[in-house]
Amino acid sequence: MVNLELYRVFYIVAKCGSLTKAADELFISQPAVSQAIKQLEGQLGMPLFNRTHRGMELSEQGGKQIFPIVEQALAELDGAESRLREINTTATGTIRISASDTIFNYVLIDKIAQYHEKYPDVKLNLINCITTETIELLKNNKCDIAFLNLPVDDKDCVLSSVVMPLHDTFVAGPKYAALAESVQPLRSMHDYPLLMLDANTVTRKAIIQFAHSIGVHLHPEIECGSLELMINLAKSGVGIACAPREYVTRELAEKTLFEIRTDPALPARAVGIAFPKNQPVSFAVRAFFELFNTEKQN
Repeated sequence: MVNLELYRVFYIVAKCGSLTKAADELFISQPAVSQAIKQLEGQLGMPLFNRTHRGMELSEQGGKQIFPIVEQALAELDGAESRLREINTTATGTIRISASDTIFNYVLIDKIAQYHEKYPDVKLNLINCITTETIELLKNNKCDIAFLNLPVDDKDCVLSSVVMPLHDTFVAGPKYAALAESVQPLRSMHDYPLLMLDANTVTRKAIIQFAHSIGVHLHPEIECGSLELMINLAKSGVGIACAPREYVTRELAEKTLFEIRTDPALPARAVGIAFPKNQPVSFAVRAFFELFNTEKQN
C-alpha cells in the first residue's frame, strides 16, 4: 500500500536539499526524516538521493525519475483537500431539494428566492414529488435536503426540525357558507361532496387514519392530485375541501372560501426537514437550512 507520508517527506527533502531543513518544515526530528527516506528507498529498491557534503541531491536513476510524478500527485491531493474545504465553508456546487408541489408553493418559494439572491453561484435542483417518494430519495441519497409532510412513520428517516405547523380543516365556497356559522359534527362531512388529496399522500392518510380512530368514515367524492386544483374546485362550489388552514389564509380573508369548523377538529400536523442518513452536509445545504432557523429566532 502506498504510504503518502513517505512521499511527502521525500518531496520536502528534495525541495529543501537538506535533512535538517526538511525536518524543520515538517516539524519532526532529523532522524525521523532520515528513517522515512531509508524506508521509501527500501520499498522502491533503489537510492533516491545522493548524500553529499552540500546536502541531499536527487539520484539520476531514482529520485529524478519520480520527483515530477510525486510533485504532481501531491499538488492534486492538496487541490482536492482545498476543494473539500471550500465546499465545507462556502456556498458552491449544486443542492438537491425535494418536496411536494404544495410545500414548494406554500413553504419554500420565498426561501428559494431569498437563497438564490444571496448565493447566486449555487445551482438549485428542485425535485417535485410527494412525501413518500421524497423519503425514498433520502434513503438512496438522491437529494440533499427534504421537506416532508408529517407525520412520517419510517425509522430510516431522521427528522431534523419542524418548519411549519399545519392545521387541517374543511373549507368551501359561498355555496356552503352557512355551514361555517356553527361547529359541525365531523361525521356530518360525509354527507356532502368531499374533496381530498390523493390517497397515497401523507396528508390524506393522516386525516383518514384519525377519522377511522373515532369511528368516522370520510369518503371523498373527488380525489385531487394537487392542492391548488382542490381549492379552486371548492371555490367554484363543487364541494367541501379538506386542506391546511395555513395554505388558504388569503382565500379565507377574501371570503372566497369559508372555514367549516368540526367537532372534533382534525389533529395538527407539520412540515419537517430531513437529511440523508450518514452523509455529510455541505455548507451550501446548511446555509439553506439556516434560513428557517433564522426565521424561528426572529
